[in-house]
Amino acid sequence: MKDLVPSWIRVSVVFFIIFGAVEFFIDSGAQPAFIKHPAVILFLLLILLILIAIEIIVSALENIMLHKLDDEAKARFLAEKEKSFKFTWLKETYQNLLGQTPIEDEGKIILDHNYDGIKELDNNLPPWWIYGFYASIVFAAVYLLRYHVFSGPTQIDELETELADARIAIETYKKTAKNLVDINTVTQLTEAADLSAGKTIFETNCVACHMADGGGGIGPNLTDPNWILGGDIKSIFKTVSEGGRSGKGMIAWKQQLKPLEIAQVSSYVLTFEGTTPANPKVPEGDVWVDKNAE
Repeated sequence: MKDLVPSWIRVSVVFFIIFGAVEFFIDSGAQPAFIKHPAVILFLLLILLILIAIEIIVSALENIMLHKLDDEAKARFLAEKEKSFKFTWLKETYQNLLGQTPIEDEGKIILDHNYDGIKELDNNLPPWWIYGFYASIVFAAVYLLRYHVFSGPTQIDELETELADARIAIETYKKTAKNLVDINTVTQLTEAADLSAGKTIFETNCVACHMADGGGGIGPNLTDPNWILGGDIKSIFKTVSEGGRSGKGMIAWKQQLKPLEIAQVSSYVLTFEGTTPANPKVPEGDVWVDKNAE
């Protein structure tokens, strides 16, 4: 059996059997064993070197044995070697694709041209080239019918479709990526974690002007229904981000706070409405009515 299978096939088969056994018996989770445990790579390399060394030793022993055989035994041995498994189909396929005339038959296709002893052969075009040329003709005909006769989508149409899909994907991503929130996409946050973070931001930066209970001091009262620059989440977000009225009022916080932090503190500010502060400041601005509310 050994003589029927080339050495490189034997080495490959045995190596991959050992490789599969290593992956099966070593628990490496979702990662391959040789990635999670680098020592496995050294082990596999050692196995591969041993297999190659065995094949070299066996081949050397065969050569020594061959030289010690008599002529008849040597002929039988070489005959058996000729019967060994070879990839003749691969060589034949390659020759068929080239379409070349065998060297022994080249005399039949030599042309009369002679350039300083250099003669020209009348070889046919390689079959792979001819078939590729025919395939390009078929492709061109199908393409012509698809895109110029039956009005298939052009490259411009495909580009516009991809751009539209990209815009939708970006908008979807913005809805889930809170740090990309802006005045156009902000919504009131109601989760406890966001409101707790907003409270921390408010107590760190805003109590000096609005008091801890939102009753107002230098800044306006946040508990009444009156608002100077609007009382919905978008208006409050814009006021916190860009600042209050020009020349007076609150500074712009967009340099100190991230968009998510502005959304969190703006959402926390909305929780003050309707509460009762200790020393409420008189209302300022107009009573806010949300035109989008029912």
